[in-house]
Amino acid sequence: MHQRKIKPIIGISIGDINGIGVEVTMKALLDNRTYKSFTPLIYAHGKVLTFYRKQLGIEDFNFTQIRSIDEIQHKRINVINVTEECPEVIPGVETQEAGKFALEALKMAVDDLKSGKIQALVTAPLNKNNVNSDQLHFVGHTEYITEAVGSKESLMLMVAEQFRVGLVTGHVPLAKVADSITQEKIIEKATILLKSLENDFGINKPKIAVLGLNPHAGEDGLLGEEEEQIIKPAIHSLKDQNKMVFGPYPADGFFGMAHHTKFDGVLAMYHDQGLVPFKAMAFSIGVNVTAGLPVVRTSPDHGTAYNIAGKNVADEGSMRAAIFLAADIIQHHNPQESED
Repeated sequence: MHQRKIKPIIGISIGDINGIGVEVTMKALLDNRTYKSFTPLIYAHGKVLTFYRKQLGIEDFNFTQIRSIDEIQHKRINVINVTEECPEVIPGVETQEAGKFALEALKMAVDDLKSGKIQALVTAPLNKNNVNSDQLHFVGHTEYITEAVGSKESLMLMVAEQFRVGLVTGHVPLAKVADSITQEKIIEKATILLKSLENDFGINKPKIAVLGLNPHAGEDGLLGEEEEQIIKPAIHSLKDQNKMVFGPYPADGFFGMAHHTKFDGVLAMYHDQGLVPFKAMAFSIGVNVTAGLPVVRTSPDHGTAYNIAGKNVADEGSMRAAIFLAADIIQHHNPQESED
């Protein structure tokens, strides 16, 4: 007998309510595909959504206020209040109250993600300045969620359709990057990337490119020794495990000649090496995926953009892509489940 499939719940932590997160979330969820494969649950406050609905003139954005996930209504946009009192919404202004609220939304959403009450989490942008306090050193969503779910390692993976870039080092000062790169770390991150390409994206026998660290990928030791001593041995070790890993490639020529289109994924050595070309080519549809976790987490590839908050000019493309990619990953994890 065919059992009716319960649609997965995708949670959205609202981030900084004075940035563009609320606007792009609302606009993204107006997409008519929203209820076909998942049910959205926004961790925020009903008054925040009501404020922006009026401020932006998005009258056709309707939501259902719930007190707990037990009350979830499928084929509706659900909103759960993360605090009793709603902080004042002041578009474009950085406030301590908004930072505290963003953290409360994230905490509640991560708790529900860990306990399996939601099947994926999409994080709207927050501002690290007003989230950080004496009690919390908040480096970023990726690190926070990785630690919260008890994982030792994860991979920041930027995705735009078939273009996927992972990072060996993430939020690390440039002066410390070279010392942070080891054979073990490259092997670990490449292995996470390969597994994610298989499990999250459904790619059979994925092929990845590894970038060099130095200009011209070190030019045989002339411009740095990391390629010869660290990166090449790591690639050889992965090849010995029958992994399809190639490189190291000089980053400028690699992206300049669009070689990324020949691979399922690219492993960059540091943040800007991977993210500058990625955002230059795919900013409006880019998604940040935290790969290697026992849970599904995505986010748009932009920040709070205070300068345009509340003006109804923010592009929701990246947020929409983040939400629907989360739904796609859930589907890849459960391929036997068909739509009802």
